[in-house]
Amino acid sequence: MRRPRFIAAQARRAQGPLGRLIAFLMARETAGPNRRAVEALGVLQGDHILDIGCGPGIALTELAAAAPSGHVAGVDPSPLMVSVAQGRNKSLIHSGRVSVTEASATALPFPDQTFDKALCVHVIYFWDDLDACLREIARVLKPGGRIALLFRSSDDPRSVRSFPTSVYRFRTQHEVEAALTAAGFAVNAPHPVDPQLPTLLVATHTG
Repeated sequence: MRRPRFIAAQARRAQGPLGRLIAFLMARETAGPNRRAVEALGVLQGDHILDIGCGPGIALTELAAAAPSGHVAGVDPSPLMVSVAQGRNKSLIHSGRVSVTEASATALPFPDQTFDKALCVHVIYFWDDLDACLREIARVLKPGGRIALLFRSSDDPRSVRSFPTSVYRFRTQHEVEAALTAAGFAVNAPHPVDPQLPTLLVATHTG
């Protein structure tokens, strides 16, 4: 069954009471994918990590646990999601280990070469300009920095059937790999692919 457009629009930019309900559902729905992407990143204790489109902030908690002497920053274009993520990670924010900021992937509010790792889970559908977003992520990553992108691709027909294409833009895995390469990333050898799971690409910034 195709997800209703008004629900899909909330996934793109949550707002209002319905947005709070979507944030709760997203936290449950994306827990597994976030854990899978975090594990693939190979986080080190002192890493500075960026979660792009952090949503309700569940990955921020896991990333902070994996990098106890580092720092984790989350960004999301939805003020509501920023608020939810801040509430979920209140103690980590107060201790200075996590920060959450309202921002889009096209204009990340960080200096060049700030981060060792970046995470992006179920977000690239909402980027109108994939190339520009990946270039901006490359800008804030250190040379040798790593990104994990998890997404449903148009290679899987279930993606197109299940989500309204007026809100979600699905790309092939080849398109995403080509965009990563053009932005200055080297795509690592792919993980064994389970056809039931979304695509997971890990790439290294060549600097």
